[in-house]
Amino acid sequence: MLETKDTNERFLTESAATSEDVVEDRELRPKSFADFIGQKRVVDNIELMVNSAKIREKAMDHVLLSGPPGLGKTSLAYLISKMLDVNLHVVSGPAVDKKGDLAAVLTNLTARDILFIDEIHRLPIAVEEILYSAMEDFRLDILIGQGSSARTMKIDLAPFTLIGATTRSGLLSRPLRDRFSMQLHFDFYEVDELNTIVSKNTNKVGVKVSTEARFLIAQMARGTPRIANRILRRVRDYAVVKKIDEMDNTNVESALHMLGIDSFGLDQMDRKILKTINEQYKGGPVGIDALSATLNEDRVTLEEVYEPYLLKIGYIIRSSRGRVISDFGKKYLDKIFGQNHSTTVNITKE
Repeated sequence: MLETKDTNERFLTESAATSEDVVEDRELRPKSFADFIGQKRVVDNIELMVNSAKIREKAMDHVLLSGPPGLGKTSLAYLISKMLDVNLHVVSGPAVDKKGDLAAVLTNLTARDILFIDEIHRLPIAVEEILYSAMEDFRLDILIGQGSSARTMKIDLAPFTLIGATTRSGLLSRPLRDRFSMQLHFDFYEVDELNTIVSKNTNKVGVKVSTEARFLIAQMARGTPRIANRILRRVRDYAVVKKIDEMDNTNVESALHMLGIDSFGLDQMDRKILKTINEQYKGGPVGIDALSATLNEDRVTLEEVYEPYLLKIGYIIRSSRGRVISDFGKKYLDKIFGQNHSTTVNITKE
């Protein structure tokens, strides 16, 4: 399997992949469908499509993968290309702002190649439109000229597979969404699944972690393998610097404290979001734009990175009027900051 880079590297998400963490992320990715932990329904459907494509000797059908960031959408795209033994072209949706950009990528594809567009919901609508005929008929329809002299030039494309990844499937236009033969959603992982992932990856990052400490990392990972692996690498760093042969619960808790992760798995920005809604907006509701301005944080980051987990655990509620902190969220703040002089609040849901 050949992994290719696009002719114009500024459109590749790989262009940002220069850090050691990203290189290690590749090493931690599953090497087979059997090695992919969790998301069973998604993986079973993809494995069926891959096997069918191999038997038919055709390009696999187009697939849309949706769900919060860090759950394995990109890893699955890499795995699909490996299993099909085809080239993988990786493009970031926000970086493609002209039709010609995407047209250049499409015309460089060879038969059965995979084009993976991350954050596909952020493609400009004018750019998105050229995908319609490309996905359905493997053809580019390009308008040349203007007014009465305008004409359409048709360029045939090699049959290819488009894999789109999105954290906001509702933002995709109906025409684009309908052109995907399969639409699969990734859910947050269970702690047991994350524990399995952490256990498998301890040797890969070069650290020994006790059974109890591995489970603690899984609990603190917010249902997200990417965060579990990130914590695991920092635990590795802690073990190396402190010259610890095997990390136990106490050592891992110290490493988590340095990362700003509390005993409930929330980090500094999570706490800041909850405190801002509770104190500055009297519990809400508050619109996302106002919250973004107050926190000095990008709206997209709030909506796609932080909100999904806070919604999942029930600490905030998203209403038609804005974000509201829930009773569970208030109890969490009481427990962490003692705002209402409550130090024995049980915030576990009944």
